[in-house]
Amino acid sequence: MKPVIFGLSGLTLTPDERSFFGAADPVGYILFKRNIADRAQVRALTDELRALSGRDDLPILIDQEGGRVARMGPPEWPAFPAGPAFDALYEIAPISAIEAARANAQAIALMLAEVGVTVDCLPLLDVSQPDTTDAISTRALGSEPMRVAAMGRAIIDGLRAGGVVGVVKHMPGHGRAKVDTHYHLPTVTASDEELEVDLAPFRALSGAPMGMTSHIIFEAWDPQRPATLSPIVIEEVIRGRIGFDGLLMTDDIDMKALSGSAGDKAAGAIAAGCDLVLDCWGRMDEMEDIAARLSDISERSLARLERAMATIAGTPPQGDMADLIAKRDALLALA
Repeated sequence: MKPVIFGLSGLTLTPDERSFFGAADPVGYILFKRNIADRAQVRALTDELRALSGRDDLPILIDQEGGRVARMGPPEWPAFPAGPAFDALYEIAPISAIEAARANAQAIALMLAEVGVTVDCLPLLDVSQPDTTDAISTRALGSEPMRVAAMGRAIIDGLRAGGVVGVVKHMPGHGRAKVDTHYHLPTVTASDEELEVDLAPFRALSGAPMGMTSHIIFEAWDPQRPATLSPIVIEEVIRGRIGFDGLLMTDDIDMKALSGSAGDKAAGAIAAGCDLVLDCWGRMDEMEDIAARLSDISERSLARLERAMATIAGTPPQGDMADLIAKRDALLALA
């Protein structure tokens, strides 16, 4: 099994994809809007991916946050609010905000589980700053670390109750980035002491099953390499100071924040200490390059993968989606 999560090109697997994925045996897959039409189509696609892999616990990922980041949406599925809505409620009613975040996440998970998606790249634990890039600030849970952690924990719990594994992101913190890593490589000049604010939510949720790195240079820790490619940041900061021992994947290595070939970036991330590489775009030449450069998943990473997927094994998704949405809406109305 290769330590990589691949994207797909369309609504169904092409013959070339079916042949390549069968030979490469990636850890899992990630879905985007180009892969999604309706319930029946998505369920058929995820069933085929499971059959191809021979694994019932196959990680099939999606970015279903709410707001601007939603791969499944109207009219087939309901729209969901983004992080700032819960932050606004927390300002006046903290317990209600936590309950709203939990109910919202559980409703999202029920929607995903119905079509065979098993992992949601949520919650963001990035602590907003006054000059945080809009790519993060419009999605974040706020600017106070423990508030972010409290709602992040509720989201992880809600996802799990609905039958889906959550992913804390973007480790060790994306809140100080002033540019979007989809297009640029940010450099954070904050001191080690100042960065304690960014680490705090991740430390509070260090037992999360999965995490995702950020493509950001932190001058206080490694002025030469972004976190995704930095053994210092991964081993000393994420694994050490944060204490995270869950499954650690990269953010999408196709983002322009990283330079080099797909294979170079993938090999560099694994060498730095990431468990998995995330490659989202389904480009066959890049996927072949990555598969050729990566050895099989390590025993330690495999154990982390199995431990993460076991958190949703054997327990059917719980709750009623309509009731959960109604509860969330009633609570959000308080703000």
